[in-house]
Amino acid sequence: MLRAASALQIPVFATTQSRTKLGNTVSELQRHLSGPHIRADADKTLFSMITPEIDALLPAKNSPKLDAIIVGIETHICVTQTTLDLLERGHRVYILVDAVSSINPEERGIALARLRDAGAIVTSSESVLFEILGDAQNEQFRTVSGLVKESKEDTKSALGVFSKI
Repeated sequence: MLRAASALQIPVFATTQSRTKLGNTVSELQRHLSGPHIRADADKTLFSMITPEIDALLPAKNSPKLDAIIVGIETHICVTQTTLDLLERGHRVYILVDAVSSINPEERGIALARLRDAGAIVTSSESVLFEILGDAQNEQFRTVSGLVKESKEDTKSALGVFSKI
């Protein structure tokens, strides 16, 4: 998703929970957190990523609403609180079932069901990418479809584990 976000110039707001205590974002992802589309890479202690720093970067109340795509860990904690905060502000929220996890698998399903009931759209990374593209004539179609093909085995494996909600 980070590589596709770069190709599509989708704004990315990244946060890490207590870097000094829990460590930095994993190196596999860290290397994709640069470029003009990266709007934030912030440390936080709040469970929601909608910290005052991030909130200041989001559209004002009377501005057009966001289509926010959520990926991350601890679906039942940080993903849930972030999603609820964004929904409360009127934004549309997509949670990628193959890109969120929890230390206890049972917590994940409970959280996804709760968030779907609250109004979030629970979908997959491939589905949301092609929804963003909208047309095979999109100038980024080859790049994104190449990324999808390149990661198809990882995606298939993740969906096999994570799509049980």
